[in-house]
Amino acid sequence: MTGGFLPYGRQDIDDDDVAAVVETLRSDFLTTGPTLARFEAAVAERVGASWAVAVSSGTAALHASCHAARLGPGDEVVVPAISFVASANCARYVGAEPVFADVDPNSGLISSVDVERQLSDTTSAIVAVHLTGAPAATVELAAMVAGREVTIIEDAAHAIGATSHGGAVGGCVSSAMAVFSFHPVKTVTSAEGGVVTGNDPELARRLRSFRNHGIVKEPTEEPWYYEQRELGFNYRLSDVHAALGLSQLAKLDGFLDKRRALAGRYRELLESVDHVTPVTTSEVMNHSGHHLFSVLIEFEQLGADRAQVMNLLRQNGIGSQVHYIPIPAQPYYRERGWRVEDFPGALSYYQRTLSLPLYPTMTSADVDRVVSALVDAIAGSAGRRS
Repeated sequence: MTGGFLPYGRQDIDDDDVAAVVETLRSDFLTTGPTLARFEAAVAERVGASWAVAVSSGTAALHASCHAARLGPGDEVVVPAISFVASANCARYVGAEPVFADVDPNSGLISSVDVERQLSDTTSAIVAVHLTGAPAATVELAAMVAGREVTIIEDAAHAIGATSHGGAVGGCVSSAMAVFSFHPVKTVTSAEGGVVTGNDPELARRLRSFRNHGIVKEPTEEPWYYEQRELGFNYRLSDVHAALGLSQLAKLDGFLDKRRALAGRYRELLESVDHVTPVTTSEVMNHSGHHLFSVLIEFEQLGADRAQVMNLLRQNGIGSQVHYIPIPAQPYYRERGWRVEDFPGALSYYQRTLSLPLYPTMTSADVDRVVSALVDAIAGSAGRRS
């Protein structure tokens, strides 16, 4: 193995980030303070939304969004079959039922045609996932449900910095809310954290109450008085986390430029590699948030085995991952009656996808090394199977 280990993703923290956190640690507020408010304002301004509400994780943001949309028992929520399980679990958290829609086998993005097939009188929401950072067809989905009481929630956990139809993902032009994650492998991080953006002030009010135990505190003659008006959670994001997120957000454009350049280098090198195709197409390159660089590998045609390829890559100091196992294949959802065989697009995408290293501190030489190791690993795996 030559060179250090290259994980599939990692954070890029510098001295400015450390200083911002230290400054907050030495301030009067470690939580529910002014840094949180500045972080929320910066996110809202960046994406062009009226407001942003920060919570403790992307999963908490999805849960809070379903609550704010007043989803509950008897409601169905259409969710793509390819995503992290939180995209479906958020419906279950409020007692609603996820209904899975198939995805495009080459992009992994939700299929508008299959969404239309899944719509029913009890459909109350659609979770549109911007997989790998590529924007889903929210405008098309919004047109499809126009005139119906269906809430569109964008799962933009991969898509900070992405654009769609001339605007930033998160501006919620064609949705009620958008959800971002600031986990360490995302483009910018707050260590852990999530944000919901939107334009309806009533949704913002419900989100803020929900993240704070359902408690509302209004001015009265009794300064200690507060009311719990609904069942909420402690989903607050601390000012310490917000300080890191605010510092990182200022570097978003630079991070995106680096990720885009690295993705471009991958695409250039892979043009000559048979049966390996980047998921991010040339048409999407300038619109994607480039959270992941995923490829589709025709393992069966190559006579290769994905697990062996991943193990051979790791032996050469290169991490990789699969995003994602189809949600209907998970035991929890199988027990609820779902069959992954009913989603051929999701199965095709899952069986071929592999995510390669992509993060700002990588170099062009690192990309060259990954592609060379991938070609060798595929050949080595095919040799073991023959």
